[in-house]
Amino acid sequence: MFENYIQNFSVKNKKIFSFLLLILLVLSVFVMRYFDSFLINKISKNGIVSFELAKELSNSVEIINKWDSTARLAAGISLGFDFLFLIIYSSFLAMLIFKINNHLFLKSKYTYFKNVSFLLPFIAAFFDIIENVALVKLLLGDLQQRWSSLAFYSAAIKFGILAIVVCYIVTGGLILIFKKK
Repeated sequence: MFENYIQNFSVKNKKIFSFLLLILLVLSVFVMRYFDSFLINKISKNGIVSFELAKELSNSVEIINKWDSTARLAAGISLGFDFLFLIIYSSFLAMLIFKINNHLFLKSKYTYFKNVSFLLPFIAAFFDIIENVALVKLLLGDLQQRWSSLAFYSAAIKFGILAIVVCYIVTGGLILIFKKK
């Protein structure tokens, strides 16, 4: 498992890997924000997120129709780049969870919890993949309700899992800060 592979890294290599993931994440966020800037209008006020959460086919079609050719191209590139982005964000979040788990749960009786919490970012990424495929199908003209619904429910699950992950990381980080004091 990925966690066992990280466990074998030296302390220095874990720091280098974490820093590299952080740099890639920051750069990727800027790239995603750039492409998203083409997608924001009165109908899709939140850019690609509006498209992800459209739910109804009529809403998805309305968003697509409001985008000009440049925006549609940006949406396609953004969705393609998101396949790389989901690897980066899930790996970075998993690395943070790995570090928190190793400091908080030193006893082996928490192994199951450590494994589940570590896998959550990758589960979110799996739902991101499903969502992206559905959105690409819509963008390419396969205008069916099932794609809008699949994108919506996959995005909702993804965002829910990521909310749990971020809460876990913030809570774990705060516990570690107060534990050191």
